[in-house]
Amino acid sequence: MVYMKPCLDFCYVNRFNATRLLEKLRNKRLVFVGDSLNRNQWVSLVCMVEASIPDNRLKMRVFNGSLISFKAFEYNATVDFYWSPLLVESNSDDPIVHRVEYRIIRADRIEKHANAWRDADIIIFNAYVWWRKHKADMRMKVMYGSFENGDARLEEVEMVDGFEIALKKLTEWLGENIDKNKTRIFFAGSSPTHSWASNWGGVDRNKCLNETEPIYKVGYKAADYSMMEKAMSYFGTLEQKGIRVDILNITELSDYRKDGHPAVFRKQFAPLTKEQMVNPASYADCTHWCLPGVPDVWNEFLYGYLMYK
Repeated sequence: MVYMKPCLDFCYVNRFNATRLLEKLRNKRLVFVGDSLNRNQWVSLVCMVEASIPDNRLKMRVFNGSLISFKAFEYNATVDFYWSPLLVESNSDDPIVHRVEYRIIRADRIEKHANAWRDADIIIFNAYVWWRKHKADMRMKVMYGSFENGDARLEEVEMVDGFEIALKKLTEWLGENIDKNKTRIFFAGSSPTHSWASNWGGVDRNKCLNETEPIYKVGYKAADYSMMEKAMSYFGTLEQKGIRVDILNITELSDYRKDGHPAVFRKQFAPLTKEQMVNPASYADCTHWCLPGVPDVWNEFLYGYLMYK
Protein backbone atom coordinates (compact mmCIF):
# COMPACT_ATOMS: atom_id res chain seq x y z
CA MET A 1 0.00 0.00 0.00
CA VAL A 2 1.34 3.42 -0.94
CA TYR A 3 0.54 6.61 0.95
CA MET A 4 0.92 9.66 -1.25
CA LYS A 5 2.66 12.61 0.39
CA PRO A 6 0.87 15.91 -0.29
CA CYS A 7 2.79 18.69 -2.03
CA LEU A 8 2.87 21.31 0.69
CA ASP A 9 6.51 22.32 0.41
CA PHE A 10 8.38 21.84 -2.86
CA CYS A 11 7.62 18.92 -5.12
CA TYR A 12 7.06 18.30 -8.79
CA VAL A 13 3.65 17.41 -10.16
CA ASN A 14 3.55 16.47 -13.82
CA ARG A 15 1.41 18.78 -15.93
CA PHE A 16 -2.00 17.28 -16.70
CA ASN A 17 -2.40 16.23 -20.33
CA ALA A 18 -5.94 15.14 -21.22
CA THR A 19 -4.97 13.46 -24.49
CA ARG A 20 -2.24 11.42 -22.84
CA LEU A 21 -4.63 10.34 -20.10
CA LEU A 22 -7.29 9.29 -22.60
CA GLU A 23 -4.65 7.33 -24.47
CA LYS A 24 -3.76 5.64 -21.17
CA LEU A 25 -7.45 4.83 -20.71
CA ARG A 26 -7.88 3.45 -24.23
CA ASN A 27 -10.08 0.32 -24.09
CA LYS A 28 -10.35 0.74 -20.32
CA ARG A 29 -12.93 1.63 -17.69
CA LEU A 30 -12.18 3.91 -14.75
CA VAL A 31 -14.85 4.16 -12.06
CA PHE A 32 -15.21 6.39 -9.01
CA VAL A 33 -17.17 4.60 -6.26
CA GLY A 34 -18.55 6.42 -3.27
CA ASP A 35 -20.44 9.53 -2.22
CA SER A 36 -21.07 13.01 -3.62
CA LEU A 37 -17.48 14.08 -2.95
CA ASN A 38 -16.28 11.30 -5.21
CA ARG A 39 -18.87 12.50 -7.73
CA ASN A 40 -17.34 15.97 -7.28
CA GLN A 41 -14.00 14.48 -8.35
CA TRP A 42 -15.63 12.58 -11.23
CA VAL A 43 -17.17 15.79 -12.59
CA SER A 44 -13.79 17.46 -12.30
CA LEU A 45 -12.02 14.72 -14.25
CA VAL A 46 -14.69 14.64 -16.96
CA CYS A 47 -14.38 18.41 -17.40
CA MET A 48 -10.60 18.07 -17.59
CA VAL A 49 -10.67 15.46 -20.36
CA GLU A 50 -13.72 16.25 -22.46
CA ALA A 51 -12.38 19.65 -23.54
CA SER A 52 -9.81 17.72 -25.57
CA ILE A 53 -12.66 16.15 -27.56
CA PRO A 54 -14.35 19.14 -29.23
CA ASP A 55 -16.54 17.00 -31.49
CA ASN A 56 -19.67 16.15 -29.48
CA ARG A 57 -20.27 13.11 -31.67
CA LEU A 58 -17.18 11.51 -30.16
CA LYS A 59 -18.28 11.74 -26.53
CA MET A 60 -21.37 11.12 -24.46
CA ARG A 61 -22.66 11.25 -20.90
CA VAL A 62 -25.10 8.56 -19.78
CA PHE A 63 -27.18 8.72 -16.59
CA ASN A 64 -28.52 5.39 -15.34
CA GLY A 65 -29.66 5.62 -11.73
CA SER A 66 -26.66 5.13 -9.45
CA LEU A 67 -24.29 4.89 -12.42
CA ILE A 68 -23.17 7.95 -14.40
CA SER A 69 -20.87 7.42 -17.36
CA PHE A 70 -18.69 9.53 -19.61
CA LYS A 71 -17.67 7.78 -22.81
CA ALA A 72 -14.90 8.85 -25.17
CA PHE A 73 -15.70 6.85 -28.30
CA GLU A 74 -12.47 7.49 -30.19
CA TYR A 75 -10.53 5.89 -27.32
CA ASN A 76 -13.16 3.36 -26.26
CA ALA A 77 -12.60 4.81 -22.79
CA THR A 78 -15.16 5.11 -20.02
CA VAL A 79 -15.01 7.24 -16.87
CA ASP A 80 -17.83 6.32 -14.49
CA PHE A 81 -19.20 7.37 -11.14
CA TYR A 82 -21.16 4.85 -9.08
CA TRP A 83 -23.17 6.02 -6.07
CA SER A 84 -22.35 3.87 -3.04
CA PRO A 85 -21.89 6.28 -0.10
CA LEU A 86 -21.52 3.58 2.57
CA LEU A 87 -19.67 1.04 0.37
CA VAL A 88 -21.88 -1.87 1.44
CA GLU A 89 -25.59 -2.04 0.66
CA SER A 90 -27.68 0.38 2.69
CA ASN A 91 -30.91 2.33 2.87
CA SER A 92 -29.00 5.22 1.25
CA ASP A 93 -28.33 3.46 -2.07
CA ASP A 94 -30.75 5.65 -4.01
CA PRO A 95 -28.75 8.70 -5.17
CA ILE A 96 -31.79 10.96 -4.87
CA VAL A 97 -34.08 9.49 -2.20
CA HIS A 98 -32.29 8.92 1.09
CA ARG A 99 -32.28 10.23 4.62
CA VAL A 100 -28.95 11.63 5.70
CA GLU A 101 -29.37 11.12 9.44
CA TYR A 102 -31.16 7.74 9.50
CA ARG A 103 -28.74 5.19 8.08
CA ILE A 104 -28.80 1.42 7.95
CA ILE A 105 -26.04 -0.69 6.42
CA ARG A 106 -26.21 -4.38 5.57
CA ALA A 107 -23.03 -5.81 7.06
CA ASP A 108 -22.80 -8.85 4.80
CA ARG A 109 -24.11 -7.43 1.52
CA ILE A 110 -21.90 -5.77 -1.10
CA GLU A 111 -22.51 -7.84 -4.21
CA LYS A 112 -25.12 -5.51 -5.73
CA HIS A 113 -22.62 -2.67 -5.66
CA ALA A 114 -19.65 -4.83 -6.59
CA ASN A 115 -21.36 -5.85 -9.81
CA ALA A 116 -21.08 -2.21 -10.91
CA TRP A 117 -17.29 -2.09 -10.55
CA ARG A 118 -16.31 -5.74 -11.02
CA ASP A 119 -15.00 -5.29 -14.58
CA ALA A 120 -13.25 -1.95 -13.99
CA ASP A 121 -9.58 -1.47 -14.81
CA ILE A 122 -9.18 1.39 -12.32
CA ILE A 123 -11.31 1.97 -9.20
CA ILE A 124 -11.20 5.01 -6.92
CA PHE A 125 -13.14 4.42 -3.70
CA ASN A 126 -14.00 7.00 -1.06
CA ALA A 127 -16.08 6.82 2.11
CA TYR A 128 -15.81 9.32 4.93
CA VAL A 129 -18.43 12.03 5.02
CA TRP A 130 -21.36 9.63 5.51
CA TRP A 131 -19.64 8.16 8.55
CA ARG A 132 -19.19 11.45 10.35
CA LYS A 133 -21.49 12.33 13.23
CA HIS A 134 -23.92 15.20 12.68
CA LYS A 135 -24.77 15.18 16.37
CA ALA A 136 -23.19 13.64 19.44
CA ASP A 137 -25.64 10.76 19.87
CA MET A 138 -25.71 9.75 16.20
CA ARG A 139 -25.17 6.01 15.64
CA MET A 140 -25.19 3.62 12.69
CA LYS A 141 -27.74 0.82 12.43
CA VAL A 142 -26.32 -2.45 11.13
CA MET A 143 -28.60 -5.09 9.64
CA TYR A 144 -27.66 -8.76 9.70
CA GLY A 145 -29.57 -11.47 7.86
CA SER A 146 -32.56 -10.60 5.68
CA PHE A 147 -36.29 -10.06 5.89
CA GLU A 148 -36.72 -12.63 3.12
CA ASN A 149 -35.19 -15.39 5.25
CA GLY A 150 -36.87 -14.22 8.43
CA ASP A 151 -33.59 -13.81 10.29
CA ALA A 152 -33.16 -10.03 10.07
CA ARG A 153 -31.82 -8.26 13.12
CA LEU A 154 -30.60 -4.72 13.75
CA GLU A 155 -27.76 -3.55 15.95
CA GLU A 156 -26.70 -0.01 16.74
CA VAL A 157 -23.00 0.79 16.70
CA GLU A 158 -20.81 3.86 16.83
CA MET A 159 -20.32 5.44 13.42
CA VAL A 160 -16.63 4.55 13.32
CA ASP A 161 -17.44 0.92 14.14
CA GLY A 162 -19.85 0.84 11.22
CA PHE A 163 -17.09 2.26 9.03
CA GLU A 164 -14.86 -0.65 10.04
CA ILE A 165 -17.63 -3.16 9.26
CA ALA A 166 -17.91 -1.71 5.75
CA LEU A 167 -14.13 -1.67 5.26
CA LYS A 168 -13.89 -5.29 6.38
CA LYS A 169 -16.52 -6.40 3.88
CA LEU A 170 -14.96 -4.35 1.07
CA THR A 171 -11.45 -5.69 1.66
CA GLU A 172 -12.79 -9.24 1.87
CA TRP A 173 -14.49 -8.81 -1.49
CA LEU A 174 -11.42 -7.25 -3.08
CA GLY A 175 -9.20 -10.01 -1.77
CA GLU A 176 -11.43 -12.70 -3.23
CA ASN A 177 -12.41 -11.10 -6.55
CA ILE A 178 -9.88 -8.56 -7.82
CA ASP A 179 -7.50 -9.55 -10.59
CA LYS A 180 -4.30 -7.99 -9.27
CA ASN A 181 -2.78 -8.15 -12.74
CA LYS A 182 -5.56 -6.08 -14.26
CA THR A 183 -7.20 -3.73 -11.77
CA ARG A 184 -5.61 -0.74 -10.03
CA ILE A 185 -7.27 0.34 -6.79
CA PHE A 186 -7.18 3.73 -5.11
CA PHE A 187 -8.76 5.00 -1.92
CA ALA A 188 -9.20 8.76 -1.62
CA GLY A 189 -8.27 10.50 1.57
CA SER A 190 -10.82 12.31 3.67
CA SER A 191 -12.07 15.55 2.11
CA PRO A 192 -12.05 18.26 4.82
CA THR A 193 -15.04 20.47 5.56
CA HIS A 194 -14.83 24.10 6.62
CA SER A 195 -17.97 24.55 8.69
CA TRP A 196 -16.36 25.94 11.84
CA ALA A 197 -14.86 29.31 10.99
CA SER A 198 -13.45 29.66 14.50
CA ASN A 199 -10.83 27.07 13.46
CA TRP A 200 -9.11 29.78 11.40
CA GLY A 201 -10.12 32.83 13.44
CA GLY A 202 -13.49 33.51 11.81
CA VAL A 203 -17.06 33.60 13.10
CA ASP A 204 -18.75 30.19 13.17
CA ARG A 205 -22.13 31.43 11.96
CA ASN A 206 -20.51 32.51 8.67
CA LYS A 207 -19.01 29.08 8.01
CA CYS A 208 -17.01 29.37 4.75
CA LEU A 209 -19.08 32.18 3.21
CA ASN A 210 -17.08 35.01 1.62
CA GLU A 211 -13.75 33.27 2.18
CA THR A 212 -11.50 34.34 -0.69
CA GLU A 213 -8.07 33.11 0.41
CA PRO A 214 -6.63 29.84 1.71
CA ILE A 215 -5.48 29.36 5.28
CA TYR A 216 -1.82 30.42 5.43
CA LYS A 217 -1.00 29.22 8.94
CA VAL A 218 1.83 26.70 8.67
CA GLY A 219 0.88 23.41 10.28
CA TYR A 220 -2.86 24.11 10.24
CA LYS A 221 -4.69 20.87 10.85
CA ALA A 222 -8.43 20.62 11.48
CA ALA A 223 -9.30 17.50 9.49
CA ASP A 224 -9.87 14.14 11.19
CA TYR A 225 -7.22 11.65 10.11
CA SER A 226 -8.34 8.75 12.32
CA MET A 227 -10.66 7.23 9.72
CA MET A 228 -7.95 7.41 7.08
CA GLU A 229 -5.65 5.50 9.41
CA LYS A 230 -8.28 2.80 9.89
CA ALA A 231 -8.75 2.53 6.12
CA MET A 232 -5.01 2.19 5.61
CA SER A 233 -4.80 -0.61 8.16
CA TYR A 234 -7.58 -2.60 6.46
CA PHE A 235 -6.18 -2.14 2.98
CA GLY A 236 -2.78 -3.16 4.28
CA THR A 237 -4.17 -6.67 4.86
CA LEU A 238 -4.46 -7.08 1.09
CA GLU A 239 -0.72 -6.79 0.57
CA GLN A 240 -0.15 -10.43 1.46
CA LYS A 241 -2.39 -11.31 -1.47
CA GLY A 242 -0.38 -9.09 -3.79
CA ILE A 243 -3.12 -6.47 -4.05
CA ARG A 244 -1.95 -2.88 -3.68
CA VAL A 245 -4.23 -0.02 -2.74
CA ASP A 246 -2.84 3.45 -3.36
CA ILE A 247 -4.05 6.07 -0.90
CA LEU A 248 -4.63 9.46 -2.53
CA ASN A 249 -3.69 11.77 0.30
CA ILE A 250 -5.71 14.85 -0.56
CA THR A 251 -6.61 15.72 3.02
CA GLU A 252 -3.84 18.01 4.26
CA LEU A 253 -3.56 20.21 1.19
CA SER A 254 -7.38 20.52 0.96
CA ASP A 255 -7.54 21.44 4.64
CA TYR A 256 -6.00 24.82 3.82
CA ARG A 257 -8.62 25.66 1.16
CA LYS A 258 -11.41 27.27 3.14
CA ASP A 259 -11.99 29.40 0.07
CA GLY A 260 -12.77 26.48 -2.24
CA HIS A 261 -16.40 25.70 -1.37
CA PRO A 262 -19.61 26.85 -3.12
CA ALA A 263 -21.13 28.07 0.17
CA VAL A 264 -24.62 29.48 -0.53
CA PHE A 265 -23.97 29.59 -4.27
CA ARG A 266 -24.23 25.86 -4.80
CA LYS A 267 -26.78 24.72 -7.37
CA GLN A 268 -29.92 23.59 -5.56
CA PHE A 269 -33.06 21.73 -6.58
CA ALA A 270 -34.82 24.97 -5.68
CA PRO A 271 -32.89 28.29 -5.61
CA LEU A 272 -32.27 29.69 -2.15
CA THR A 273 -34.40 32.63 -1.08
CA LYS A 274 -32.83 35.96 -0.11
CA GLU A 275 -33.44 35.10 3.54
CA GLN A 276 -31.64 31.76 3.12
CA MET A 277 -28.74 33.36 1.24
CA VAL A 278 -27.94 35.56 4.24
CA ASN A 279 -28.11 32.60 6.63
CA PRO A 280 -24.88 30.68 5.92
CA ALA A 281 -25.03 28.84 9.25
CA SER A 282 -27.95 26.82 7.86
CA TYR A 283 -27.48 26.94 4.10
CA ALA A 284 -23.79 27.31 3.22
CA ASP A 285 -22.26 24.20 1.64
CA CYS A 286 -18.75 24.01 3.04
CA THR A 287 -18.35 20.32 2.25
CA HIS A 288 -18.36 20.13 -1.55
CA TRP A 289 -15.97 22.02 -3.82
CA CYS A 290 -16.25 24.58 -6.59
CA LEU A 291 -15.17 23.57 -10.09
CA PRO A 292 -12.72 24.31 -11.46
CA GLY A 293 -11.02 24.05 -8.10
CA VAL A 294 -9.58 21.75 -5.47
CA PRO A 295 -10.74 18.41 -7.00
CA ASP A 296 -8.75 19.27 -10.13
CA VAL A 297 -5.62 18.99 -7.99
CA TRP A 298 -6.81 15.62 -6.68
CA ASN A 299 -7.07 14.48 -10.27
CA GLU A 300 -3.59 15.76 -11.04
CA PHE A 301 -2.37 13.44 -8.27
CA LEU A 302 -4.39 10.60 -9.78
CA TYR A 303 -2.96 11.44 -13.20
CA GLY A 304 0.57 11.22 -11.77
CA TYR A 305 -0.16 7.78 -10.37
CA LEU A 306 -1.70 6.47 -13.59
CA MET A 307 0.95 7.86 -15.87
CA TYR A 308 4.14 7.46 -13.87
CA LYS A 309 3.69 4.82 -11.15
